[in-house]
Amino acid sequence: MTGIITYSPAYTLVPTYECFNRCSYCNFRTDPGQSPWMTLESAAKILKGLQKQGVCEILILSGEVHPRSPHRNAWFERIYQLCQLALELGFLPHTNAGPLSFAEMERLKTVNVSMGLMLEQLTPELLQTVHRHAPSKIPQLRLQQLEWAGKLQIPFTTGLLLGIGETETDWWDTLEAIATLQRRWGHIQEVILQPHSPGSQQSFDAPAFNPHQMPAVISKARKILPLDITIQIPPNLVLDPQWLLACIEAGARDLGGISPKDEVNPDYPHLSAPQLIKILEPAGWQLVPRLPIYSQYDRWLTSQLQTSVRQWRRIRKG
Repeated sequence: MTGIITYSPAYTLVPTYECFNRCSYCNFRTDPGQSPWMTLESAAKILKGLQKQGVCEILILSGEVHPRSPHRNAWFERIYQLCQLALELGFLPHTNAGPLSFAEMERLKTVNVSMGLMLEQLTPELLQTVHRHAPSKIPQLRLQQLEWAGKLQIPFTTGLLLGIGETETDWWDTLEAIATLQRRWGHIQEVILQPHSPGSQQSFDAPAFNPHQMPAVISKARKILPLDITIQIPPNLVLDPQWLLACIEAGARDLGGISPKDEVNPDYPHLSAPQLIKILEPAGWQLVPRLPIYSQYDRWLTSQLQTSVRQWRRIRKG
């Protein structure tokens, strides 16, 4: 075998699709008040149906409620309760719900084994274009989130969105910022390199990011980022098997959460693990499931979370 490629057997719960941002490339959001919030009862029904399906990670992925909205506290409590429920039913939660306050992150740390937030791109130029109506996409606000995650010792995933109007220099600047934070705190597990892929709900009129550019971007990202950060790519957005393999040859080593539906890119169904194995194994790569927390970070967890993680590690070895 040439090496190991990892993925997370996952399922995504969406507390709400409503979001006060209006990013022009988004295929996820609805207007505030237009998306009923997920109830704990409906979530419990879904999760109980997954208990014998091999799913480990429950990704809590939510649209954003404005920090000053009267609904913010209720929204945050729903996210917290969904994480608690996932833990009680034997899963490992990972939350990505946009920028959070320090206190919100500190509380969610007790019910999540890892968390995440995409930086997308740090250039302020996008605030005049695709992020014109997206107050939480202010670069320094999102960088602060990564800094707080480091201070709180939260295992973290971040990433870049490629092809939304940025320049190549912006890619390297964003990656350098991530590298700097990693050298300071050592908390970033993965960096996702996500190519823009046009969807049916977006207003952004731009072509897909050229997949033929991906291997070169990955290769340079691998040189910029510390080696303890894994580079992740979404295989459903790199549709040609040969280019997927080229991305792996360039340094990508993780394929992210594989679940029934990509909520962020609903027009692009995930490939199943057996489909991915058919692509990878003939080229000498072994596909291996992983947990949403890398083992070197287990010591950062509460004792309760460490117990849950140990149970999953035993299952993986067994």
